[in-house]
Amino acid sequence: MPDTLTDFNARPPDAAEEELLTCCASRTFAAKVAARRPYRDLGELTAAADAAVRELAWDDVLEALAAHPRIGERAAGDGRGASWSRQEQSGVDDGVRQALAEGNRAYEERFGHVYLVCATGLSGAQLLARLGGRLGNDEESERAVVRDELAAITRLRLGKLMEEGT
Repeated sequence: MPDTLTDFNARPPDAAEEELLTCCASRTFAAKVAARRPYRDLGELTAAADAAVRELAWDDVLEALAAHPRIGERAAGDGRGASWSRQEQSGVDDGVRQALAEGNRAYEERFGHVYLVCATGLSGAQLLARLGGRLGNDEESERAVVRDELAAITRLRLGKLMEEGT
């Protein structure tokens, strides 16, 4: 990992931002995290990423959400982000896909954006239960949950980025 982080730190800003966009698809996020380089270790990088996610204006969060497929849907494409999304949602079986599709529609109607949850390690039933619980949130509470979930996904993806190499 140190060589990978060293390589990431040495990249030109636009190349570093491109890699960061696979972890969180907000251009503001990518620019902030790239600008804070160099990072000594993965912990410092993920702390900077967490801070950057929490500092995003809501429009920047929505930009990041637009890159996420609906829970229960398979991400299309051959890119790194699509591949990670398919891995993250691997616990969703066909038996709950229809219920998730209905829940996604209700969520999007209520909040105006995709239902985002860090799906790694969760079954389809667990994802569906979380969706149901979050439908009861007010908008301010839900925005806080969305930021937490986006930060969690971003941390996982940064770890993968450093493992796989940039």
